Amino acid sequence: MTLNQINGDVVWSIAQGLIKKGNKPATVNRYLALIRNLLKTARDEWQWLDSIPKIRLLPGEVERDRWLTREEADRLISVCPPHLAALVRFALATGCRASEITNLEWSRVDLSRRTAWINQTKNGTPRGVPLNNDAVIVLEEQLGKHPKACFTYQGQPIQRSNCNTSWYRALEEAGLEDFRFHDLRHTWASWHRQAGTSCDELKDLGGWKTRSMVDRYAKFATENLAFAASRIELGRGTGNVISLSRFCHVSEMKKASA
Repeated sequence: MTLNQINGDVVWSIAQGLIKKGNKPATVNRYLALIRNLLKTARDEWQWLDSIPKIRLLPGEVERDRWLTREEADRLISVCPPHLAALVRFALATGCRASEITNLEWSRVDLSRRTAWINQTKNGTPRGVPLNNDAVIVLEEQLGKHPKACFTYQGQPIQRSNCNTSWYRALEEAGLEDFRFHDLRHTWASWHRQAGTSCDELKDLGGWKTRSMVDRYAKFATENLAFAASRIELGRGTGNVISLSRFCHVSEMKKASA
């Protein structure tokens, strides 16, 4: 089909076809988002189209909430081969995506300043990554293995294809289900919020462009609500709690109206 043949009916038929195949709303929405972005690019950047159909994503998409506990993470790392364990440990220490880790080069790492610079990011914006002790240890273990690439497999820059089989085998041995490599980033963010890192700090650490992308992790931190929650603790006193009874209140109203 040509671009100007893609109208609302065509998009709707694509969505319905995917639903009939048993795909979940999240999967269908990935297809719809791709079509929408391509059409917007054709209109706004290439100027091949004057108008495009309005494409709305399906409701009912369940937000993925999969992350590891410290014990689960340790168990996963223990069964990973060395090259994969290094990737997992670095991901948990920095929150970097898989491609950001595998593409990292020594020319963009300064261990003395404990900083790495990522030039190939998902949103296209280069960013600096502060390296904590765990991340520095992982990188120091990789020194001397390759003159250019930080992470290697059998002496060559690591590729995702070098990890697929070992990744699924490690998940099975660790007894982990429904877990993707990208969920290590969710784990890192969840750990940060549980440790008290603010959403604004987490946004900058993870390289997210908008705060809305980080708010999903807000549920993991409740320090700001701890004082409010304590106001009605048993034994704290009832001075702030007014003794009201709905039935007494109704009774008084009836007496007043009599």
